[in-house]
Amino acid sequence: MPRREEFSDNLPPLYIDESALDDIDTSDLTEMTMPMPTTLKHRSASIIVASGANTDARRLSSTGQDRPSNDSGYPPNLNMNINPLPFSTSYLSERIRRPSFVRGDSGAETIITTTTIAAPSPTTTIKTAQTFGNTFDDRVRSLRYEESPAVSAQIARKQKRRSILHFAALCWCFALEGWNDGSVGPLLPVIQSHYGVGFSVVSLLFVSNCCGFLIGAGINVWLNERFGFGKVMILGSLFLLATFVIQSPAPPFPALVISFLFAGFGMSLQGAQANGFVGSLKKNKSPKLMMLHASYGVGAFCSPLVATQFSQTRHWSFHYIISAGIAVSNIFVLCAVFRFKRQEELLLEIGQAPDEDVSSNSATASSNLYSQILNIRVVYLLATFALIYVGVEVTIGGWIVTFIIRERDGGPSAGYISSGFFGGLTLGRLALMYINQKVGEHTVVFVYVLLSIGLEVTIWFVPSIIENAVAVSFVGVLLGPLWPIVVGHGAHVIPAYLFTACMGLITGVGMAGSAALPFITGVLASKYGIKSLQPFLVAMMCTMVGLWALVPKTRRTA
Repeated sequence: MPRREEFSDNLPPLYIDESALDDIDTSDLTEMTMPMPTTLKHRSASIIVASGANTDARRLSSTGQDRPSNDSGYPPNLNMNINPLPFSTSYLSERIRRPSFVRGDSGAETIITTTTIAAPSPTTTIKTAQTFGNTFDDRVRSLRYEESPAVSAQIARKQKRRSILHFAALCWCFALEGWNDGSVGPLLPVIQSHYGVGFSVVSLLFVSNCCGFLIGAGINVWLNERFGFGKVMILGSLFLLATFVIQSPAPPFPALVISFLFAGFGMSLQGAQANGFVGSLKKNKSPKLMMLHASYGVGAFCSPLVATQFSQTRHWSFHYIISAGIAVSNIFVLCAVFRFKRQEELLLEIGQAPDEDVSSNSATASSNLYSQILNIRVVYLLATFALIYVGVEVTIGGWIVTFIIRERDGGPSAGYISSGFFGGLTLGRLALMYINQKVGEHTVVFVYVLLSIGLEVTIWFVPSIIENAVAVSFVGVLLGPLWPIVVGHGAHVIPAYLFTACMGLITGVGMAGSAALPFITGVLASKYGIKSLQPFLVAMMCTMVGLWALVPKTRRTA
């Protein structure tokens, strides 16, 4: 039975479990002094350790009637003003009082109990407390959890799997955008005939689309700060779904114009967020950007094949029912993969910690984000280059079918030429990655654009359907890598903590070019004929060369 020892000075009693030492050879006991609280003026405690003892004697206190009601080992009325231990006594549960490294089942059996001795001097008490604290810290440090190689490999595989899922979801999102852009070219002639409108009126579709892109570019920065990556992606996909739902029944022309506004807004949000996400990756950023935009080319390649078939039927607008089905699948994929999370959380899931530049400037960036973006000169250059490039790309894909039909006497099957252009776009983004790295991404842009200008001149002056179709495909191959290169180069010349926001603005303005330049083409065609398409494209490509010459190769520190 535990015995109760009374002390003088009206101090509360200590409870000692002597039965814990019943079957132990006390000759093996060693003693280490541990200070008690300063309220116990005439006593302290010692820790008595016995090795090789009976495992049944591993008890710290008795369970009899005199046992204190709290877990601290002290009576309830003991007021401890100073706690010399590195932890609170309120946490001294039975499990903590006999941790695994002093239990018999973890090695040599060890017994800890308490006894009373004469109070040491204050100096001795302080030194002993420091010694005990250091010993305790060393013992805890030795018990810290260390991952085994098997556990580390399992975590790495899980992070890699999540990274693949993230990238696949973004590729599916870009494929939908390519599907939407690729369907415009083959359906544009039938839209004109169905609604009885000319070039200038049908170009209102591109004006509406341009307005949607500009609105998305302006509000994307605020939406990203307010709601985060995952929610903005879902919002963009919902607007694309609304676009196809409106277009499916061949609505009145004003409703069709409004649907293109929704499409521009949704694509602006998704394109900006996806480019910012992949551009922020530290591993395999350039190849992934090429593959991401190649998925856009895949969608744009497949869409004209289907749209050309629908353009020859009465219910041409049923093509958008297929588009709506793809949009629904896109919403489910984005919800399942990104789960409405912010970009920082998603990057942590794949093992990428935020940059120090991002962490140190996050508070400043959130307060005056727009002013910081607008003070970066290279943002204006990249945005203007992106506007012209994307505009040239979509203008070729959208108007080349009309050019072949009107100027080269092509039939309804001329819609397949648009597929050839977007197929070349996809091939160029995948096949030219080695050349991009070998020559240098900044330099290779000049090579690709100059070669494209030469091919456009042949389309301008050579009146052959076959030659024009082949040349258009090769223009797609050469222009394909440019947009991923712009995004990747932006990551080198824009501060990291502003990259996603800046890329949202650049992408939004660039996507606006996919509406602005086709609209200008329609206005020129209404006045000078569709033959004005080729000189207009050559002029825009020459402007691209001049703009890219102004873009710096590296970030300017001053």
